[in-house]
Amino acid sequence: MTARPVASVCALVCAMELAAILVLGGCASTSSPQPDPMDPASAIPLPASLPTDPGPDPDPPPMTSNGPSASQRAQSALEGMVMGAVIGAQFGPFGAAAGAGVMLVYSAITGQVPFQTASSGGGYGGGPSSGEQDREAEMEDELEREVARGDALETEIDTELKRQEELLKQIESQEKTSESATTALPASISDENLAEHADPRVAPKAPKDRELPAAIFDESRVTVAKNQWGNPRELAVVKRVLDADRDGKPEEVRYFDAKSGLIIRKEQDQNYDGVLETFATYENGILVARQIDQNDNKKIDVWETYSKGLMTSRAVDRDDDGVKDAFYTYTGASLVEERHDANNDGKPDLVVVYVNRKRDHSEEDHDRDGRMDTWTTFQVIGNEEIVVRVERDSKGRGKADLFETFTAKPGKPELAKREEDMNGDGKIDVTSIFKSGKLVSREISDPTLMPL
Repeated sequence: MTARPVASVCALVCAMELAAILVLGGCASTSSPQPDPMDPASAIPLPASLPTDPGPDPDPPPMTSNGPSASQRAQSALEGMVMGAVIGAQFGPFGAAAGAGVMLVYSAITGQVPFQTASSGGGYGGGPSSGEQDREAEMEDELEREVARGDALETEIDTELKRQEELLKQIESQEKTSESATTALPASISDENLAEHADPRVAPKAPKDRELPAAIFDESRVTVAKNQWGNPRELAVVKRVLDADRDGKPEEVRYFDAKSGLIIRKEQDQNYDGVLETFATYENGILVARQIDQNDNKKIDVWETYSKGLMTSRAVDRDDDGVKDAFYTYTGASLVEERHDANNDGKPDLVVVYVNRKRDHSEEDHDRDGRMDTWTTFQVIGNEEIVVRVERDSKGRGKADLFETFTAKPGKPELAKREEDMNGDGKIDVTSIFKSGKLVSREISDPTLMPL
């Protein structure tokens, strides 16, 4: 055996002996001295008189611990010695011996193992009490509840942002649809009607026929078959054809009743491409209807009616599929209603009603199921149409269950109040109040109807 291992062992043995002395000394210091019954000086003096009836013994005082017990010190010393030896072994045998000795002495005195928490089971203390565990569990539950509330709030904020975006898209869509009323204008506009046509919500005037001398027309008498123009019987008419450039493709054809001499029909090539695309119908010499092929595909895509010199209705086929999908109605000199059928199912999916040439309210079928599900009310402030209320059928029940009220002021719509009928019984269950577009309060009539 070499000198180094011997020295290491000696140091380790000395450390263990010192730890044992300290442990025994600590045990002795924690125990109270007992009187010697054979020593009169150590006898406990008795009181002068004793009570005849001492009564029931009082409860003994609770035992309190002034420090670790001998067994706890010994266990901590052993664990500390092992840990010290492991740490010190990195510096050789002397390091292992020195580390073991230092850790052993420290653990024996304090009853604690270094680098070891109380909850790990080693050293003096033995882990947290049941009260501490209960408090920790309560704190964890509260933390989980706060996280759940945060998640719910985040979800609500995301939902609100989506609703705001949907509202803006809806308003933009209605703005574009409203602008589409411009398509209700005739293709050609005369100077005298230019002022009226500047506003698409003003009923266009019936186009006037130019007075042309009969000499420039080629005239003939023809018979129009029944139902050729929707006529209930055969018609004997005078046909006048205008072919100014003599290319065999007339620019205009007029038909007159053979008996009265009044015009009953006119066909025109307004863009001079050699194809007749405008067909007008007259009653008693007055224009009552027009049909127009605006894109020269030999399909009618505009249908107009007139009364007393003003347009009363206009239907448009915007996608050139031969089906009418936009309808405009005029009363007097103003547009009063427009309807749109975007999916060509024969049922309008957007209806806009006008009062004094301003939007008053609208209804829309967003999911195109044939039933209206969104109702919007407008208010005119200055010269601007402001959204003040939106009602929605959010559950597909066929009636509104979500009611949103907006601050009546120019600019971007600002939500002020939302009312919700959660169960479809016709009564408001949740009322949310907003300020500057942010939720500030909420009233819930039945908490069971709302998620966390």
